[in-house]
Amino acid sequence: MKIIVTGYTGQLGFDVVREGLNRGFDMVGVGSKDLNITDERSVYQYVEKINPDAIIHCAAYTAVDNAEDDKENCWSVNVDGTKYLSNASKEIKAKFMYISTDYVFDGLGEAPFIETDKPNPVGYYGQTKYEAEKIVQSLLSEHFIVRISWVFGKNGNNFIKTMLRLAETRDELNVVGDQIGSPTNTFDLSRLLLDMVQTDRYGIYHATNEGYCSWAEFAQKIFQLADKTVNVNSITTEEYPTRAVRPKNSRLSKQKLIDNGFTPLPSWQDSLERYLNALKHEVK
Repeated sequence: MKIIVTGYTGQLGFDVVREGLNRGFDMVGVGSKDLNITDERSVYQYVEKINPDAIIHCAAYTAVDNAEDDKENCWSVNVDGTKYLSNASKEIKAKFMYISTDYVFDGLGEAPFIETDKPNPVGYYGQTKYEAEKIVQSLLSEHFIVRISWVFGKNGNNFIKTMLRLAETRDELNVVGDQIGSPTNTFDLSRLLLDMVQTDRYGIYHATNEGYCSWAEFAQKIFQLADKTVNVNSITTEEYPTRAVRPKNSRLSKQKLIDNGFTPLPSWQDSLERYLNALKHEVK
């Protein structure tokens, strides 16, 4: 199977390519230096030349706060780029998988959002990701849309690496405690995405590690497993103002994965422990 993976230089794209290579697939990892996805002509020419069986579209403008002021670039990457890739995929009859986000929801309430809940993004980044979802659905009768949240991987920066870095110089930290979600290891996620793309079980899915926690609880677990003595003060979203509004409830129901015969991902605690062990061995 030949698969183009956009966003190869990011956390998820990197792991999808690595996992695909481990499975013996012909993986074509694409970063922004390889292809400008906002250039329609370039996208068509590139996809036609590679002629993949599938495209897994991980690339995105993900600077949530910057997106509020840099709207043109955010739209260009997240909406136009997805449109061009969807169309190119349709031309060569390749499967198309679009990686979306919990930010398409407003984060209200405490119940997990199900796949059929109507999105209602509260920030510009989430708005562009939802617009892209609608484009994929309108252009391709068969598609995968996979919403993910709170990802961490070995390639690139993330919350865990930030916490470990701060632990070197701080013994006390304030971390938001009223935003709830599921930390998700891109190593686990990449395996699921590749299992999924080999099937014809199309549709919208939610894919995260099992279990929920707040950012403060996540930080506490990181320090506990990493043997770091740091006191975590749980604060409210209002006490940590950001340019973009964050959804307080990022719980996502994964029932559709189960209904369609896919194996749910391990718990976030188990995944975090494996991730920290992998980081430790990498340092050595």
